[in-house]
Amino acid sequence: KKTMTNQLQLDVTSSAQDFIRNQMRGQQAQFIRLGIEESGCNGFMYTLDFTQSPEDEDLRIEVSNDLSIFVSPDKAELVHGTCIDLEIEGLNSNIVFKNPNAFSYCGCGESFSLGEDASSNNIESLGDIASEATS
Repeated sequence: KKTMTNQLQLDVTSSAQDFIRNQMRGQQAQFIRLGIEESGCNGFMYTLDFTQSPEDEDLRIEVSNDLSIFVSPDKAELVHGTCIDLEIEGLNSNIVFKNPNAFSYCGCGESFSLGEDASSNNIESLGDIASEATS
């Protein structure tokens, strides 16, 4: 489902939405913030923060009637167009991010770099919240 709020677009698959809702319940969080920080061996890394309240300046992306994702305005351009999906391998479930603005990913898959030549086929995986999601 694609949603445009304040010119910010995210695509969150239904399986990723279910996973995020379950993680929010497990963390007893009211909100989730999507961010990007300078980290890793290739420049940037996604963050998902489970929180009780968004920051005052956060942009709200309504994913569905019962799920909204918040993004800091200074990170909005970096996450614009990102697809958030759930990847299942055996007993492990991982949230993966497909960022059309990324042009390279490190070998470990934890970080990415941004540039003019974007490729939407690259995937960056967030393993730290997925470690709690084995079923």
